[in-house]
Amino acid sequence: MPTISRKLTNFSGRRLPTPVRRSARFSPARMILSAAHHSTLQALADTFIPGFAGRPEQPEFWARSGSEGIDLQKVAEVLSAQPLGAQQEFEKLLGLLANPMLGLTWFGPLKPFVRLEPEQRQQMLRSWAQSNLPQLRKGFHALRKLLVFLYYGSSGAEQGNGAWAAMGYPGPLPDAVVDTPKPIRTLQPTTDTTYDCDVLVIGSGAGGGVVAGEMAAAGYDVLVVEKGPYCHGCDFTQREVDMLGKLYDAKGALTTQNGGVALLAGSCLGGGTTVNWAGSFRTPDYVLEEWAREHQVPHFTSQEFRYSLDAVAQALSVNTSYTRHNGQNQALWDGSTKLGQEVKLIPRNEKGLTDSDQHFQGLGYTTMGDRYGIKQGTLNTYLLQAFQHGARILADTRIDRVTVQAGVATGAEGVHTTADGRPVQISVRAKRVVVAGGAIQTPALLLRSGLRHPHLGQHLHLHPTVAVSGVYPHRIDPWHGPSMSVVNDSFTRLNGTNFGAKLETPPAHAGLMAMVLPWLSGEQHKQMMLDAAHLGSFIVLTRDRDGGRVSIDKHGAALIDYVLSDFDRASMLRGVRAAAEIHVAAGASKVYLPHGTLPTLHAANGTLLNPEVLDQLPYLGWKPNQFSLYSAHQMSTCRMGGDAATHPLKPSGETYEVRNLFVADGSAFPACSGVNPMLTIMALAHHTAQEMKAGSATVSLTTNRMATSR
Repeated sequence: MPTISRKLTNFSGRRLPTPVRRSARFSPARMILSAAHHSTLQALADTFIPGFAGRPEQPEFWARSGSEGIDLQKVAEVLSAQPLGAQQEFEKLLGLLANPMLGLTWFGPLKPFVRLEPEQRQQMLRSWAQSNLPQLRKGFHALRKLLVFLYYGSSGAEQGNGAWAAMGYPGPLPDAVVDTPKPIRTLQPTTDTTYDCDVLVIGSGAGGGVVAGEMAAAGYDVLVVEKGPYCHGCDFTQREVDMLGKLYDAKGALTTQNGGVALLAGSCLGGGTTVNWAGSFRTPDYVLEEWAREHQVPHFTSQEFRYSLDAVAQALSVNTSYTRHNGQNQALWDGSTKLGQEVKLIPRNEKGLTDSDQHFQGLGYTTMGDRYGIKQGTLNTYLLQAFQHGARILADTRIDRVTVQAGVATGAEGVHTTADGRPVQISVRAKRVVVAGGAIQTPALLLRSGLRHPHLGQHLHLHPTVAVSGVYPHRIDPWHGPSMSVVNDSFTRLNGTNFGAKLETPPAHAGLMAMVLPWLSGEQHKQMMLDAAHLGSFIVLTRDRDGGRVSIDKHGAALIDYVLSDFDRASMLRGVRAAAEIHVAAGASKVYLPHGTLPTLHAANGTLLNPEVLDQLPYLGWKPNQFSLYSAHQMSTCRMGGDAATHPLKPSGETYEVRNLFVADGSAFPACSGVNPMLTIMALAHHTAQEMKAGSATVSLTTNRMATSR
C-alpha cells in the first residue's frame, strides 16, 4: 500500500508526522451487554418511564413502563456505533450504578441502583442531574436521552408503539410511496478492490454531491465514496429509531466529549440533504462580506459566487410556493406578527408538492428520509447527474485515510461493508481528492492522514440550538407539514454585531420530543408526553462567535470539544426570551423554558402571568448538561482563507499542506454561516468545482506548451 513519504512537510516547512495507520480499532467493536448490564438498564428504564396503575384516563399509557417498551438490543446497537473510548466510559457508568458505593454520589444508602426503592432511584437521578460534578450530570443525561428516545421512538414493521395512541402521534403514514427501482446503481465489491479515477469524492452530501455532479458532467472520471447506505423510496420507513440509526452518524447519538451538545449529522447517500429540514437559505450579505474581508476570500462577494448560489438553487427547485403551515409554524407566524415582528417564508427545496393531506402530512417525516421523492437533495439532483455522466458511486464505505506522496494527494484507503456484513479493503488511486465528510469527520480524516495545520479542527461552530415549547388549547400536531416554513430574523444581529439568533421550528416526532423535554420525575415527563399533540416548539438557533474543536483519539476517531461561551449564551437567551413571548402572544397557556430545572411560564388570553421567571433565566446555571443543547449544523473546522498561517484551506478549496487535496463541505466556511447552511455549502462546492476545472485546464495548457517547446 502507498505510504506517506518521510520527507513530506507541511506548508511552513515542518515535517509531517506519520499518519494514523489503518487499524481494526478505528472501527468500533460491538458492545456486549452482560446480564448485570441488562438488570441495571431495565431498572433505569422503569425509573425514567415508570408504570402507574389505576389511572382513570389513558390507563394503558400510564401503566406501561420503560422496560416493556425498550429493546435492550437497540441500546447495544447505539453503543456499538460510538468510539471505543465512549463505549468504555458508558461501561464504567453502568459499573458505578451496579456498585454499592453508588450511594456516595448522592448521599444515599450504600446499595446498587437495582436494590434501591423506586422513589430512591428517582431521587438519585435528580441528584445527578443537579450535581456540581460534571461527570454525574453527563451520566444522567446520557442515560435519559438514550432511554426515553428508545422508549417513545421505537416501533416495529408490523406494529406501532404502545404509547403513541394516548399521545395522538400517528407514527408511520399509510403507504403512498415512490416504489421504483433505485435510479443509481452503486458499486458492490465483494473482495479487496483497487479503483482508479480522475477525481475521488469522499462524502455525498451538500458538498460532495455537487462536486461529483459538476465534475462528472464536465467529463472527468469520478468516484464517490459514502460511509452510509443508499436508501430510496420505501427504504425510508418513517420509523424514528430505525431511521436515525441508519441515516445519521453514530446512529443519531453523536455528542461532544462532555455530553453537553447532541449533534445530528447525516451519514447516508445524499448526506445531510437526505435528512435535513429542507430550508434553503441564501447566505446573508453581511456574512459574505465578513468572510471576504476578515478571511481574505474575495470571491464570496463576487458575481461568480452569486452565480453559484443561483445555479444550485435552480438545480434544487428552491421555492416558497407551498400554501400550508403546520401548527407550530402558524404559531410562530401569528405570535410574531401580533408583537410587530417581521416573519418570512423559508425557501424550501421541494418539487411536485401539492396541497393534498398526503403531501402535507408526509413532509413532516422527511427528516427520516423522503418516501415521496418531493425533497430535492443531492440524491435526486447532483448525484443522479453524476451517475448519468458515468460517475461510480460506492456506499457503505468508511475511508480511513487519504494517501499522500511527496506532498501530493494520491488517493485513499478504507473499508467497504458488503451486503452480508463482511469488511473488504478498498484502495483508490486518484489524480485529485475531494474530502466532503462534514465538519466533524473531514478534519478527523485529514488528521488521520497526517495533516497537522495548527488550525485544522479548530474554530468548530455548531449553531447551538435550544427548544422553547408551548402548550396550546388546540391541537398543534407538530409532526405534520413542513418542519420549518416560517422564520423570525428580528434577533439575528444583536447589540450592533453580526451575532444573534434565528427563531425557527424543528421536526417533532415522539422520540425526539421525549429526548428534548426536561425530566424531573417519571410522572412529570409522562404528563408532558401526553400533551404532545398540543405542544408547539420554536428553536433558538444561535450564530456562535466562539467555537470548539475536533481532534482524534489514539484510534483515529473524532473527538468533539465545545462549551457555549458567555457571549453566545447571551445571544441564545435573548432568543429564548423572544420565543417565549411569541408563544404567549400566539395563545399558549404554558411555556417550557430550556433548562433542566424546567422553569415554566403561565399565560392567559395572551398575557404572561409570571414574567419574573423570564427575568431570572440568565441567573440559572448554564454549564454543560444543566440544560439541553443541540446542533444540526457543524461548520468551519477546515476554514478557507488567504492567510496560510491561520487557515488550512486556500480560497480555491485546496489544502495549503497537500496539493490536489480539496475540501468541499461546511468545514470550509471561514466562520459560522448564521443560516441553515445547505445552500451555502452547495454554492461553495459549486464554486470549488469551477476552480478545479479551471485548474485542470491550466495544467493541461501548460503541459501542451512544454511538449510543443520540446
